[in-house]
Amino acid sequence: MNVNGLNAPLKRYRTAEWIRTHQPTICCLQETHLTHKDSHKLKVKGWKKAFHANGHQKQAGVAILISDKTNFKATVVKRDKEGHYIMVKGLVQQENITILNIYAPNTGAPKFIKQLLIDLRNEIDSNTIIVGDFNTPLTALDRSSRQKVNKETMDLNYTLEQMDLTDIYRTFHPTTTEYTFYSTAHGIFSKIDHMIGHKTSLNKFKKIEIVSRTLSDHSGIKLKINSKRNLQNHANTWKLNNLLLNEHWVKNEIKMEM
Repeated sequence: MNVNGLNAPLKRYRTAEWIRTHQPTICCLQETHLTHKDSHKLKVKGWKKAFHANGHQKQAGVAILISDKTNFKATVVKRDKEGHYIMVKGLVQQENITILNIYAPNTGAPKFIKQLLIDLRNEIDSNTIIVGDFNTPLTALDRSSRQKVNKETMDLNYTLEQMDLTDIYRTFHPTTTEYTFYSTAHGIFSKIDHMIGHKTSLNKFKKIEIVSRTLSDHSGIKLKINSKRNLQNHANTWKLNNLLLNEHWVKNEIKMEM
């Protein structure tokens, strides 16, 4: 969730209260505006495991907070020096997971994300979830104006496709017009905050929804994930997720099999 700055004590308090209320296992924040020296200021009781990427100025900044109730062990942490992304690989309840939290620059966002994905392609696998403020809609549905996406965004979507990555929200809600941000300058609603997952792991995702904004001008996105334990418990009641039939890559696979 984009929090639009955490330098004010009251804002940090409200953010901590929001986290305690919603009880996320993993909480990803963007645009914290914290510097290297200020990272310690973000403290949430019950979420002591915190990973930051911050610059030297009070801008950008991303953080990943993990609940103390979760048995998590980090194995790899990668971050940039400007605070535009942080990647944490590790084990959650003995299951591999990679979280890539992105805050894309206001200008050139699609190019930035595309290059980042290419640079980290060897780290991205079926256990990867990419979240963040992309500062760009991925489809025409992601804008209230229905404006078509530009070439840079088309190139980003092509890169996602080549890496077998897909917009989790759009998979679950293929025709829904729900947004995460309102631009007062342009008078347009848009969904510029996203969660991206691997196509082969869609069965892990139980539910995804947009959470009403309370802390900033952005709404958050909440994703519920089935653990392996839960999947094993339901192994005998497997059911096709019809939403997958809306994904053209699934249709192509079916055609090839036929």
